Amino acid sequence: VLVTDLGSGAQRLVKAADIATDPMVETLDKQLCMGKSASVEIDGKTYFLTVQAPPARLVVIGAVHVSQALAAMARLVDFDVTVVDPRTAFASEERFPDVRVIAEWPDKVLPEIGLDAYTGIAALTHDPKIDDPALKLALAANCFYIGALGSKKTHAKRVERLTGAGFSPEQIGRIHAPIGLDIGAVSPAEIAVSVLGEIVLSLRKKPLRSEKVKAA
Repeated sequence: VLVTDLGSGAQRLVKAADIATDPMVETLDKQLCMGKSASVEIDGKTYFLTVQAPPARLVVIGAVHVSQALAAMARLVDFDVTVVDPRTAFASEERFPDVRVIAEWPDKVLPEIGLDAYTGIAALTHDPKIDDPALKLALAANCFYIGALGSKKTHAKRVERLTGAGFSPEQIGRIHAPIGLDIGAVSPAEIAVSVLGEIVLSLRKKPLRSEKVKAA
């Protein structure tokens, strides 16, 4: 984030890794999460914060019905979307128009894509052979969002597998499972809405309204 003092014209560049120790930490973190430049006033001084961050990416694991709706919706809110599924019968451009589709195993293609803190992962296949490798790579890359489809029972088994693979409870706790906000979603499109809402919530780091009430 480039910080410009509009009074004096002085400028300084604050890297993401240095925000936590910066005097303007709360303001800088907020604008970086929003991904938008803005003019702010702090202690009687006006600053312009120029945010320089890559666009948020969403990698959807599994070319299923929920993924079709999720990919289309995510593009509408400017996510760079990629769908990954080794099953060629599902991973096709016909089923996912205007979206990058890769018919390959996640553990092979995700390192090539390059996961980072600006990438969200939604694992939607229900198949551990496909979902688990993606989740492991996402945890290691500190992706801003990691979600996995499945019931609480399914996730309990997933936790056992990830624990056996050497991941800590804190790391595994970053996985949103069951995936999506609890809005009573039933249809694939409704589930996609709940998932996208949770992804945006994680990206912007906003507390849920119910959490705000509890905090008050």
